[in-house]
Parts: sequence; structure tokens; C-alpha cells
Amino acid sequence: MKLHASGEDYLETILVLQKKLGMVRSVDVARHMEVSKPSVCHAVATLRDGGFLMMDEDHFLHLTASKLPFLFFYILFFSSRQILFLAVWHSL
Repeated sequence: MKLHASGEDYLETILVLQKKLGMVRSVDVARHMEVSKPSVCHAVATLRDGGFLMMDEDHFLHLTASKLPFLFFYILFFSSRQILFLAVWHSL
């Protein structure tokens, strides 16, 4: 499954919220991203089908271990790219 920008945003939000809250539900993601719960449910279903996350019996979201290295690399790469962009932008 190809990961699109919106899917990346949802995964990054889940990762951030897991670090902050420990356990994350769809409603937490909806509140944090300021989007509707149905939008989150659709994204979660798509990401779950792609193997990026799972939902347990209590409806908590968990990033899958098989995709974690990819997600950490991806977030690190794009975070450093954004930092580089800002550094170049401020030097102009």
C-alpha cells in the first residue's frame, strides 16, 4: 500500500499521541487533528488494511511493529527536511 500525505499525518498524530497519552483512540486523533470522527474512522480502516496499525478489542490504536522502522525513518527524514527548509528560508 502506498502511503499518502493524509495517511502520514494520521500516523504521525497517532505516534505523537501515543507518546503523550500512552493509549490512543480514534476520538483522540479526531480532537488533535480537528477533523470529524468519520474521517478518522475511514483513515484508520485504510491504514489498518495497509498493515500500518491495528485496533484492539478496547478500540485503542497501535502502530504495527512491522511498519515502525519505516515510520521512524519517514518522520525523521521529513522533520529534518523541514528543518533544513526553514534554515534555508531564514538565511535568504
